[in-house]
This record gives sequence, C-alpha cells and structure tokens, in this order.
Amino acid sequence: MEKKLGLCISMGSLFLLIGILPLALAGHDYGQALSKSILFFEAQRSGYLPRNQRVQWRGHSGLNDGKLSGVDLVGGYYDAGDNVKFGLPMAFTITMMSWSIIEYGWQMASSGELGNAIAAVKWGTDYLIKAHPQPYVLYGEVGDGNTDHYCWQRPEDMTTCRAAYRIDPSHPGSDLVGETAAAMAAASIVFRCYNPSYSVELLKHAYQLFDFANKYRGKYDSSITVAQKYYRSVSGYAVYNGNILGGTGWAMTEFGWDVKYAGVQTLVAKFLMQGKAGQHTPIFKKYQEKAEFFMCSCLGKGTRNVQKTPGGLIFRQRWNNMQFVTSASFLLTVYSDYLSSAGKFLKCASGNVAPSELLSFAKSQVDYILGDNPRATSYMVGYGNNYPRQVHHRAASIVSIKQNPSFVSCRGGFATWFSRKAINPNLLTGALVGGPDAYDNFADQRDNYEQTEPATYNNAPLLGILARLTGGHRGYNQLLPVELPSVKPIATQPKPSPNPVTNPAPASSANPIAIAQKVTTSWISKGKTYYRYLTKVTNKSSKTLKNIKLSVSKLYGPLWGLTKSGDFYFFPAWTNALAGGKSIEFVYIHSCSPAELYKTQATRSFLLLNYQVSITQLICEFGGIMVRDLSREFGGIMVNKVEDWRKKGVKRRFNTGAEVLILFLRCFISCIDRLREKKRERE
Repeated sequence: MEKKLGLCISMGSLFLLIGILPLALAGHDYGQALSKSILFFEAQRSGYLPRNQRVQWRGHSGLNDGKLSGVDLVGGYYDAGDNVKFGLPMAFTITMMSWSIIEYGWQMASSGELGNAIAAVKWGTDYLIKAHPQPYVLYGEVGDGNTDHYCWQRPEDMTTCRAAYRIDPSHPGSDLVGETAAAMAAASIVFRCYNPSYSVELLKHAYQLFDFANKYRGKYDSSITVAQKYYRSVSGYAVYNGNILGGTGWAMTEFGWDVKYAGVQTLVAKFLMQGKAGQHTPIFKKYQEKAEFFMCSCLGKGTRNVQKTPGGLIFRQRWNNMQFVTSASFLLTVYSDYLSSAGKFLKCASGNVAPSELLSFAKSQVDYILGDNPRATSYMVGYGNNYPRQVHHRAASIVSIKQNPSFVSCRGGFATWFSRKAINPNLLTGALVGGPDAYDNFADQRDNYEQTEPATYNNAPLLGILARLTGGHRGYNQLLPVELPSVKPIATQPKPSPNPVTNPAPASSANPIAIAQKVTTSWISKGKTYYRYLTKVTNKSSKTLKNIKLSVSKLYGPLWGLTKSGDFYFFPAWTNALAGGKSIEFVYIHSCSPAELYKTQATRSFLLLNYQVSITQLICEFGGIMVRDLSREFGGIMVNKVEDWRKKGVKRRFNTGAEVLILFLRCFISCIDRLREKKRERE
C-alpha cells in the first residue's frame, strides 16, 4: 500500500453533515452497506480459500508464506491494494472487528451478518496464532513493500519477495506485540460462547504476548525496518503505570492503528460508568475526561476541534483519510450508547451534549461516505450507483485468474493493467477507499492511490456503526456484560436453548412494576447446563419511581446490573429512579430455572411469595434427592419445633391459615438448608 511518509499523529473523527447535501433526504440501506463491508474482507484473504468463499474472482495465494523461515504463515489478510501482510494494521483490524461484534452482535444477527463477521475475525486470528509460534516470537510481516510496489500482479501470480520478519527478545516490538495481544483478547470474548476452546487458546496467546511486549520493550519498526515507509510506529509504546499511560496525560483528536489512546480512554470510561473502578475511580475519571475531550473535538464543541471539509467530513490527511473517519465514528457511536445506558450527558466546553447528538454526528459521517456529499459519490465500492470504478487494488484491477489463467508478470502488470483507463474488471464490493481531499474533491483514477486505495482498517470500525444504524438500539444496556446471540454455522458449544423461557412477574394496578425474564443462551460445562437470563424491569405507570428495592430468591450464580445491599437489590449507582414507561435490564447466570424476583412490599402476601420454593429448583440443585430423605428431614424439623415449644411451656395458637403456611414454609426452608449442608459434607 502506498502511504504517506512522516508523522501520522492526529485524528480520525467526524463532523455533523448539514441538510444541504444532494441525497440527504433519500436515506440509506445500512443493512446492505453492512453486508458489503463484511464481504470486502473475503477479497483481502490470503492463503487457501474455503469452499464457501463468496468473492469468486479470487483464488489461492501466498501458499509458501513462511516456508523460508521454517514456519507456516499461510493465511491472514492483505492490508490494502498490495500483496503484503503487515502485522500492525492486521491486528488493529481484528481488534476493531471484534469490538464491533462485542458491542453490536445482536444487531448484526438481526441482519443475518453475525456469522460472516465472526468468520472474518477467525480468518485473521487463525493467522495470528500461526504468527506466534513461541511465547517470545511473533512474525510481524510477510513480504515487503519495496519489492511488492515494484510489481503490479495478482496475488495468485506473486513473484515478489515473501520474506517473513519477526519480533523476538533481540529484536523487540512492544507496539506490534501489544496490539496483537489486544486482537487476541478481544476475539477471545467473541468466541467465548461460540467456540470456548478456541477462546481459551486465543486468551492464552494474549497473555503470552502481553508478557512479551512488557518484558522486551522496543518499537517494532526499529526491528522490522522494512515497515517504516508504510506503517511507521509514531506513537510507539507506553511503559508507564496506568496513571500516566497516555490515558491521563494525552488528549487526542485521532484514533487509528498507530494512535490508540482515545480507544483506551473510551473503554476505561465505560468501566467507570459500569461501576467497576473501585479504588481506581480518581484515575478512571481522568481517562474519561480525555475520552470526552476526543468526543467534544469531533463534535466541534471542544477547546481544540478537528478539521472538516466544506461538506462536513472530518479531515486529517490526504492519504487514506477515511481510516480516521470510521474509527472516530465508531468511538462516538459506542460512547453515545454508554452515556444513554448510564443516563448521562457528554460534558464539553460549550456545555452538556445529549448522547443522541454523538450518534447523529456519527451517522452524518456514514451518510457522507455512502453518498450524501457535494459530489454525490459513494466511497464504498458497489454501494449506490456512483462509486469508484478504478480502485487502486492489484487483484481487482487485473482480470481474474479463473477467467484468464495466463501469467501476469511483475512489470507486465503495470503496462497491461495498471495504466489502462477502463474500469476494473473485478468489483471490489464493500471496499471503503481513501476518500476526498480537504475540499471534498475526488479523482477516480487508479494511480491516485491517496484517494482510491482501500484498506481493511477502513472497514473494520465501520461494521459496528452500520450494525448499530441498521439494527437500532433495541433497548440494550451497553454497560451490561457481553451477551451475543447464537450463530448456527459457528456455535457448537454452548448450545442455546431452542425455546427461550420467559418468566414474567404478575402485574396489577397496585404494582406498577413489571418484571420479565428470558433465557438468552445456555451452555454445558463439566456435564452441567448453565443459563444466562436477561431480566427487564419496566415501570408501567406514568410516574417516576424512586429507590425501588427488589428481592431476588433462588439465585445460584452471579448477577450484573444491580447493586446489592443486605438481602435486597437496588438500581445501579448511576440511577435511583425509573421514569414512567422506561425499563432497566440486568443479567444473571446459574444452572437452574429462573430466579424469583419481586418488588418488595411489607405485606403478608409478599412474605408468602418470598418463601416459595420451587420443586424444580430443588431437583436441579440436588440432582434428584430422594423424596423419603426430604420427608424425613422435614418431619424431624417439625417434631423438634413442637418439642421445643413443649419444653418452654409455649402454647402456640394460629389464627389464620396463612400463619400456619408461613410456619410450614419456614420449616421447609430449614429442611433445605440441612440438605445443602449434608450435600457439602458428601462433596
């Protein structure tokens, strides 16, 4: 890929598009754009292509990668319009695809693209696993830009140098190794439910790589010097503790494969809003301040705002400016949802900003990309009617090897294919090109690599934004633990429940709170089935309810999204009220039927409900206790209770049947406690 030399330290954000643009009222099919964006990654594949490959004009390539070094490096992605596999942008691409799935997997599933998105991540992580054959060895590049750019060949015809370049203790590269660790860790979250063993493998590599990056410190392009001209590490790596790890010391207006501070600051701000900061709250607040500096600068409401074109697009540099637009738009999108879930506002120098304004701004950037701009040009190939036809891309610009298998030589490709003025013979569907200049000008010419070359890291953040725009918010709480839907082609373990269980709480006019539960997924571990329950608490009234106290019984696992105090649960620290018609969600995991939840009321009926015991729950917990054991324990407790009254001279009279039932249930609970104790003794 031809890229600008020199510093690359500033931003990748956006600006609000005003309604004077030619196609602004037409609307866009974000679902179609999402499908095309994911398809682009299949055109960038290296290695043996699978049978379900949808981009049919591509063939196998790079089949000897790593062979000279005695390692299998077949696979992975070509970064852009060339045939080099650069490790740093590839790792960032996988990180951003994974983050997109983690945040908006449900929306991707609703559009039928979650399986394809996960497959795109796995194509990259499979390669990264190969590139990390030993704890302190990471292969960071295959091929080199100098020899590759001397030739114009299909990847299937490559005759260029395919040397493999590695990082090791003698040749450190903390920035590259650290980003690869991030990619592995993020992907492990994606595969945690769909492929647990693969998730564990990824996490193991992530831990090893993090240790490697920290123990042997250095900039990767000082070790892999052939990368300096193309992916120079300007930001380098941080060696400080969390208090000064860029998060509190650097206020950024850029986010991308080189400068990642804004991404870290956004994630830490999420932890803070989730209530996970604990003793680190003062430091986390500093991270959040820097995250909000980035958001405000994108909106044009900060003390140092980003540049934009006359048409409203964020502009950072001539070379592939779109990479910064999509990366910043992604951060704006997720931060908008974090703030909405926490019931907070963005604090800018010009005043408070509603979360919806961040999302609107991100949407305006996507709309610009898809055609709402002064040129009425879609910068996504294959979307709309007016899009780039002479994309700077070797594979797309040369006739498919399946159509014409004649060998295309190194220099012959320039003469025959690069210099021709016709449109590319292969449609590079979904590719997001570099985009217009600072004045919204764009030249669709193959030799204009600054504007017409695509890149994987342009598309990766865009997946999350498009999924959010096509699927909406759907009332999801982005601060709850990650929960992804099932995907049949990928999920083997865990197996989701075929019929989700819904357990609504009874509602009445006297009780304005409605509680609904459903099983969202299940899995088997060590022969035991576990269920993840999503619970929604809704205020059915028109009034705002404050300080709601919930009782949760028969809960045998962790719960997220509520704050526990004593025997009761309350809303999270960031809110103590529930407006009329609004809902709040939380999740819990255990191995039994749904827990029982009630809004507490100091009435006898509540006491009765609170003492209910589910026989199904008991069977689940004890694995099939014999009825005679249960009867023996219960009978013994009742006899002991009566004998105790007799010895103390207590004459007990019950005035109502409810009092008898309460006594009965209390004894029954004591019985269960004894059985639990015996079970623990046996174990």
